[in-house]
Amino acid sequence: MAEGILGLGSGQAATLDQELIDKLKTAERAATVEPIETSIEDIASENEVFTTIDDKVNEFLEAVKVFDLFVTGGTTAFDEKTATASGSSVTFDAADVSSLNTGITTVNITSLAQKDVYQSNAITETEKDAAITGMGDLTINGETFATEGKTYQELADKIDASDDINASIEQVGSDSFRLVLKSNESGIDNALSISGVAAADDKFGFNKTEDIDDGNGGTVSVSVNHTLVAQNMEATVDGVSYSVSSNSLEVDGLSITATETGTSSINITKDNTTVESSMNEFITQYNGLVALIEDEVYSADSFIEDKSALRDIISQIKDKLFGTYGEDSDKSVFNYGFELDSTGVLSLDSTAFNNALDEDPDLMKSIFIGTAENEGMGTQLKALIDDMGYTDGVIGLYESSLLSREEILNDDLEEAEETLDDKYSALSAQFASYAAIITLYETSFSGLESIIAEAYSD
Repeated sequence: MAEGILGLGSGQAATLDQELIDKLKTAERAATVEPIETSIEDIASENEVFTTIDDKVNEFLEAVKVFDLFVTGGTTAFDEKTATASGSSVTFDAADVSSLNTGITTVNITSLAQKDVYQSNAITETEKDAAITGMGDLTINGETFATEGKTYQELADKIDASDDINASIEQVGSDSFRLVLKSNESGIDNALSISGVAAADDKFGFNKTEDIDDGNGGTVSVSVNHTLVAQNMEATVDGVSYSVSSNSLEVDGLSITATETGTSSINITKDNTTVESSMNEFITQYNGLVALIEDEVYSADSFIEDKSALRDIISQIKDKLFGTYGEDSDKSVFNYGFELDSTGVLSLDSTAFNNALDEDPDLMKSIFIGTAENEGMGTQLKALIDDMGYTDGVIGLYESSLLSREEILNDDLEEAEETLDDKYSALSAQFASYAAIITLYETSFSGLESIIAEAYSD
């Protein structure tokens, strides 16, 4: 006898299980969800490639900046200068060497600026630590200091609190100390004026004098405790006399610091070697950018979707490269050392370039830098690349497109997965319902099968 009618009685409810549903869902996911996931992976790869191109554009931009009239700091490749110093009487410095006037600057230092320094008569440690009595007041630069009842250290601390005076107790021997007073700043205008009863010879002795042999059979009175007399730096810079309170001065942007008496000089000259090296860097970065973009444009495996945008980047840059510049906008860079081979690789004929630079540096600067009214190639290229990165520029628009496409794909992926999950959740419920019905029929059929079996057994 047959085991079942239309499959009933053969356990068909068991075939409507989760395994079957999962197989159906996996098959449909491969057709609906996975293509979107692949597109998201592709756009991530595209973004990585475009980031590499954007980085290369920025490297090219850095090479262009030194030929931009409006470069930060104001120093273009054509403005670079070099400095050569001789002599040891001064040191030279400048925040911006390119801003210095070309030529030789000669500095002659005849005296260095120095502070005013006084010392007291020597005292023992016992005297130093004891309270001062009977010495009277001390007046320094018009300010009076009471000494009575103070130790030497307390007096020094009081004087040192004054704005213009430095006071300290210095040990000058095994049991010998002095109160030392110094002006805070060097120069004649900062000299100390010391008076008062306490300044007398037999007390602090700041104004103590002694007569010494003048070498001519006579004597001269000297201040024995006025150890260093305030004076200005006396100097001439290119013949112009200076008398200043410090050992530093600035002339035409050049900082000069005196270290000893004597003559020193510095020679500021144009540094054309910087122009050539900067131009070679410009060419290297240009060739690298073109090669990178052309590899993507002509590659069948490129992840870049909008290759026309890449072509536009190079096209706009080449328009500037092949433009005409100069005062009359009739000069091409290819007349001054730039060369292009049959494959489009740019190079520089150093001899031709440097000859043109030596012959007419102003003309070369007008071609590559230009003026505010007539911008040169570098200035125009800098503005062009900046514009590319703005929201409405070719690079800015491509970045926005990448972001927009990625957001749309992520939304599509989320929607596709939700739709798939909802569909197979409903299908699972339907299968469960069908299985219950089939089970009911199979149970009924099982009873009928038993009746039939009994009937035939009789």
